[in-house]
Amino acid sequence: MRTDVVPWTDPAAVRLRGLQRTEIAERYGTPDSEPGTPPSADDIAVFVVAHDEDGTAVGCGGLRDLGDDSGEVKRMYVVPERRGSGAAAVVLAALEDWARERGWKRLRLETGDRQPDAVRFYTRSGYAAIPRFGAYADCASSLCFEKVL
Repeated sequence: MRTDVVPWTDPAAVRLRGLQRTEIAERYGTPDSEPGTPPSADDIAVFVVAHDEDGTAVGCGGLRDLGDDSGEVKRMYVVPERRGSGAAAVVLAALEDWARERGWKRLRLETGDRQPDAVRFYTRSGYAAIPRFGAYADCASSLCFEKVL
C-alpha cells in the first residue's frame, strides 16, 4: 500500500470524501453533522490518499493547521471493503510524519459518538481523549482526541 500527497481537488480524494460524507450522513441521520467549518482547499495543509497494490484509491485523510504547532486530522476514511487492511494506519502515519517534519507538536481530532470503530482505531494509534475543543466544545455527540508527536 502506498500513500500520495494530492491536491484537495484530486478526483480520488473528492470521491473518497464524498463516500465519507455519505456514510456519516447515514450514521447520524443528517446530511450535515459537521459542527465547525467544513475543511476545504483553503484550510487543509495536506491531503493524503492511500492506494492498494493495484492502484485503487482506498483511503484518505488530511490535516488542518490549528496554529500553536498543532493540527487537526480531517476526513479520515477507508472504503468499507478495505477496512482492517491497514489502510487507515498507513494514512494516519503519513499525516503524522508530515506534521513532525514541519515541527508540529500535536495532532487533534474529533469523531462522533456513533463511530465506535473510529474511537478504537484512534485509541490504538496512541490518541488520548481530551475535552471537546473549538467548534466541537458545545456538541454533545463529539468525542475529541489528541496525540503528542
